[in-house]
Amino acid sequence: MPISSNENPTIIPPSSWVVLHGERIPATGAVLDLACGSGRHARWLAARGYAVHAVDRDAAAIAALAGVPGVEARQLDLEGDAWPLTGRCYTGIVVTNYLWRPRLPDLLALLAPGGVLIYETFMCGNETYGKPSNPDFLLRPGELREIAAAAGLREVAFEEGYTDRPKPAMRQAVCAVRD
Repeated sequence: MPISSNENPTIIPPSSWVVLHGERIPATGAVLDLACGSGRHARWLAARGYAVHAVDRDAAAIAALAGVPGVEARQLDLEGDAWPLTGRCYTGIVVTNYLWRPRLPDLLALLAPGGVLIYETFMCGNETYGKPSNPDFLLRPGELREIAAAAGLREVAFEEGYTDRPKPAMRQAVCAVRD
C-alpha cells in the first residue's frame, strides 16, 4: 500500500489485521488508537479520512504525532487508578501489541453502537519467541473472543496462533461489532 503524504516512511507499516478490518469502521465519529506507540495505525487511519484519537503514555511517541492531520494525540496513563477516557465514545477502537486486563471493560464501554473493535496482541506461547513473556501480558487461548462476547459484541473475525510476520510470535486477534 503506498504511503500517503502524512505518513512517515520510517514508521513500520500497519498491522495486516488492522488493514484487513479497518474499512469496517464507520466513516463518521472518532477512532481510538489505544497505546498507539509510534502511531502507525493512527497515521494509517487518518490518511483514510478517519478522525483519530491516539493515546499512549510515551511522551516522545505522542510528540511525534503532533501536526499529523486528522490525529489528536494525547499522553495518558492508561493503567492508573483513574480511567482517563471516561465519557468518550468511539466508532472504532484499535489496539495492537498491548494488554491491560483491568481496563478492558472500561475500554469496550467506549465503543458506540455500530462501532468496530479491532484488537490484536500476543498470546500464551509467545515466550518462546521473545517479549512479552510475562503471562500477565499474554492472552489465553480464545480470550479475546470471550472478552468481546462478554461485552455484547458480535464477532466478525478471530484468529490465533503462530505468525512469522512481522516477526515470529504467537498472536491473537479479533474484529467485533457493537450491534
